[in-house]
Amino acid sequence: MNFNIKKAYNLEGQPSIIILADKPANLPVDLLTPQEIDYITVLYDIQKKNYFEFNRLDRWVFIQLLNLAENTPFKRAENLRKAGAKLAASLNEQKCESVTIIDCLTESKAGFYLLEGLALGNYQFIKYFSKAEEKRNTLKEVNIISNLIKQASIDQLNSIIEAVYMARDLVNEPNSSQTATKLGESLSEIAHKAGIKVEVFNQKKIETLKMGGLLAVNRGSEEPATFTVMEYNPQNAVNKQPLILVGKGVVYDTGGNSLKPTSSMKTMKCDMAGAAVAGTTLYAIAKAKLPVHVFALIPSTDNRINSKALVPDDIITISDGTTVEILNTDAEGRLILADALVYAKKFNPMLVIDLATLTGSAVAAIGTVGAVAMHNGCENYYETLSDCGFKNHERLVSFPMWDDYTEMLKSDIADIKQLGGKEAGAITAAKFLEHFTAYPWIHIDIAGPAFNEKADTYRGIGGTGFGVRLLFDFIKELSEED
Repeated sequence: MNFNIKKAYNLEGQPSIIILADKPANLPVDLLTPQEIDYITVLYDIQKKNYFEFNRLDRWVFIQLLNLAENTPFKRAENLRKAGAKLAASLNEQKCESVTIIDCLTESKAGFYLLEGLALGNYQFIKYFSKAEEKRNTLKEVNIISNLIKQASIDQLNSIIEAVYMARDLVNEPNSSQTATKLGESLSEIAHKAGIKVEVFNQKKIETLKMGGLLAVNRGSEEPATFTVMEYNPQNAVNKQPLILVGKGVVYDTGGNSLKPTSSMKTMKCDMAGAAVAGTTLYAIAKAKLPVHVFALIPSTDNRINSKALVPDDIITISDGTTVEILNTDAEGRLILADALVYAKKFNPMLVIDLATLTGSAVAAIGTVGAVAMHNGCENYYETLSDCGFKNHERLVSFPMWDDYTEMLKSDIADIKQLGGKEAGAITAAKFLEHFTAYPWIHIDIAGPAFNEKADTYRGIGGTGFGVRLLFDFIKELSEED
């Protein structure tokens, strides 16, 4: 990551500066002229303007005023992240390489949120441009002078930002360079950087484990499937039973024999976003040295068509012996996740969280502004996770898991049907997955927020890394509660 956040204690040299204050009266008089403060005060009072730029020739001065009494804390935090992304764009437009934020606020987290948005908004994926260096953002370093933000918070933020960047990179890679094998290699590289134990199962190992869901989806592909197991287990782990993250790793989804139209296939390199988030979240918590024992399990393949490919009406057998009637080969994600959820049982987990770009029904229900979530046997854990979602603006909408929906999955010729029908698609997909769990479990359908087809403030364009900040905060909360 060609970007670094540092805590500073004084201005060195002549860097550009961002001054963060709640009102003009609290702006630092040693850094602004009386005329500048008067100008800011008039526009703030009359026009309610809260953002200003001054070109000092030797440096730029940016002023962001924030009304701490306005909106809810969560809304203020999100507005600050967006303001940070706007500042990142301005800094790069002015070719600034370094900037120092001077936090004059009395609210401890405000400067942090601005910094977070600025860092996330500075991300780029430009490696495939022939003249990438000409497009590269100039901003490489952000310093913050604040009595309220501790060094430990800065260190953790660096870990989180790096993990989000990695997740976005993985999702943004085209399928031509992101096979299941390559994804396993990339996750191994990420693991080794943070001292995480990792093993990538090859096709033979997957066959030995009788992972029938993963093998069935992979039948139409010339590329072998992989199953990646990552483990972070610090000596001071507070949990006796591990937390497990399961990420869907379909590196490209054509729909198989239930072929997608071109318009729907266009962004399907993002169908492994769950895998990217699971793996890079492990990286973030390892770099931050959170005292929690965590696994990431990542089944991976593409979903293609050939003479051996899965077809509707096929019956397959998952690794626990469950037989599944196939109705649509474009509902492949739940099949590979089923094997991963079965594999998770061997660790006797305290909680399993799966993340998947699973259903169009989730997008139809709530759009792209949040993720659909369902859970079983873990109400307290889910409440904590949901609270973290609001804090990070990676929000979850809880759908019911009533037994009525199980009836929709009954098959006349196998143990269970793959699909429940035209209605409640996101829920019946979760009910299908629930069949393979025997532990506290949360399912997060990130089909909506995982990928942006147009720029969206600090979330950018392309892969968003949705879920990394959410899960990091959740795991941190668990470690602190214990």
